[in-house]
Formats: sequence, structure tokens, C-alpha cells
Amino acid sequence: MSEPVCIRALPTSALLAYWLGEHVAEEAATEEHLMGCARCSARLDTLVRLGQGIRRTTRAGNFHGVLSASFVEALRQDGLRVREYHVPRNGSVACTVTPDDDLVVSWLAAPLHDVQRLDLVFEDLVAGHALRMTDVAFDPAADAVVLAPNTTALRAFDSGPRRARLIAVQDGVERELGSYTFDHTR
Repeated sequence: MSEPVCIRALPTSALLAYWLGEHVAEEAATEEHLMGCARCSARLDTLVRLGQGIRRTTRAGNFHGVLSASFVEALRQDGLRVREYHVPRNGSVACTVTPDDDLVVSWLAAPLHDVQRLDLVFEDLVAGHALRMTDVAFDPAADAVVLAPNTTALRAFDSGPRRARLIAVQDGVERELGSYTFDHTR
């Protein structure tokens, strides 16, 4: 006997919003669908397990990426100690990481409303190398991108400047949205 087909599959974004408690008004309808749909329930379970794996990796300090504001809040509610820096567009911040910090995030202020694709370049000006993350997730309605550098790597950094740059890419043309300097103290 075959598994019934879901004729109104919930989009992944709706499953994530349900899991993170973002759309309380839609919660009852989502729960009703999940109770009757094995396929969507299994997809939600997969997302929850993926989230648990990401949390384990984040807690170990071995994560580098862009996060949503709601994900940072969920990590904080789960007990992670989050050090935050708010960096203005084309600005700088004095920063560090302590043994008590589980995660460090930087809110990079930028105009995102007309951006189709976003790349993030992280430059270690001390070591002389760069990492480019292409097509990073972002909320075009937000006024910042949340960068979470690898906490383990941060602890190993010598004091000195690092820089992040946000690059909007459209039709093969790049436009820098902002440059952010981190004056890191070990």
C-alpha cells in the first residue's frame, strides 16, 4: 500500500516559521495539516533534526554563516550565550570573544530592499586571505545581515583588523552595499 500524496504541501518556509513560532496566527491550521499529513510531518521532523545538528555545531563553535534574527533568538532562548555587535554601514567596531561566549554575531547594517542576490566577503587583513560566501540568505525587508563567524577560529585570531563586505549581485554586475571593519582584540 502506498503512502497518500499530500495535495497541499506546506512550503518549507511555513514549516520553519511554525517550528520557530513565528506565525502564531497560522499555528492551528498548520498543526491540523501536520496531524493529517505524514509527508509534511516527516519534512518537519527532518528540519527539526537538521536544526538540532546546526545547534550542536554552533555550540561547538564550528559554524560560519549568515543567520536569521529569529534563529539567533531561538539559540539565545535555548541557553546559548550570544555576544552581539551592531556595525553601521561602512563603519567599524572594537570586538573580542571571551571563554563565556558560545556564539558571536554581528549585525551588518545595509539597505537590502532591492537586492536580488547577496554575497558576503570576509577578509582577514592580518593573515592576508579572504572567504567569499555566495548567494547568502537574507531578508530584503530587514535592515541588516546577521553574520556568525566561526567562534573557534575567532578565539585563535591574533589581535588586528578583519573586514566584511556585503556585495549585491544582479545580472553579473556587483555593487558593494557596505564595508564593516572589526578591530579584534584577542
